[in-house]
Amino acid sequence: MTAAAPLALITGASSGIGLALAQAYAQQGWRVAMCARRLAPMAQWRSSQPQREAIHLFQADVDDAQAMLAVARECERTLGLPDLVIANAGFSVGVDLRHAEDLRAFADILQTNVLGVAHTLQPFVKPMLVRGSGQLVAIASVAGLRGLAGQGAYCGSKAAVITFMESLWAELRGSGVAVTTLNPGWVNTPLTAGNPFPMPFALQPEVFARRALRAIARRPRLVTVPWQMAVVSWLLRRLPATALAWATARKPRKPRRP
Repeated sequence: MTAAAPLALITGASSGIGLALAQAYAQQGWRVAMCARRLAPMAQWRSSQPQREAIHLFQADVDDAQAMLAVARECERTLGLPDLVIANAGFSVGVDLRHAEDLRAFADILQTNVLGVAHTLQPFVKPMLVRGSGQLVAIASVAGLRGLAGQGAYCGSKAAVITFMESLWAELRGSGVAVTTLNPGWVNTPLTAGNPFPMPFALQPEVFARRALRAIARRPRLVTVPWQMAVVSWLLRRLPATALAWATARKPRKPRRP
């Protein structure tokens, strides 16, 4: 492994999709900067990796803009400007606005899933523009395409990410800096472990990560993984709201925050 190897910075890298992406990029010969609130799981995983010298750990919360700026600057100082930044950190709980206490969960989801993406990507926009190359990726979701009962906060947050990233793509188009929105379908991670409903076409994190790497390498504006969920997405966008509500009326809802 040499300093010339490309560098990817990934948030939410202590588990789930983020950890799987970190592993996949490391196996492809990339240097990987992993960032998450929890340092211990990342350190434990890194210690088991044969390419551990190419894996670097940063502890920060994407909710904190200043902390993410500090991570970006330290990464640039010690490792160089990343070739790829993946804003992956996020979470989901069910919400029911009959309960006033769910407003806190609503706000927390928007803070992490939307502002966390902006906090992650913003420090790299200008340096990448100056260099004239790089790629900024946000992990959104197929859930951001339509509103689902009981998931208003999560669906709303991912819809915001999709449109925010489209705006950023329009701003940076032609600059040499690619902007990509990746919409996963179902992935078997701690985030989805408590879902009380079927998850069609669900992938294991490692399988998703391998497919995501190939998709990201094409530098698309928007891509859905797996392809089956791209078909579902196309259908969802064309389904009348009343039909969608009827079809999901008896579907169990994602649990609310305890």
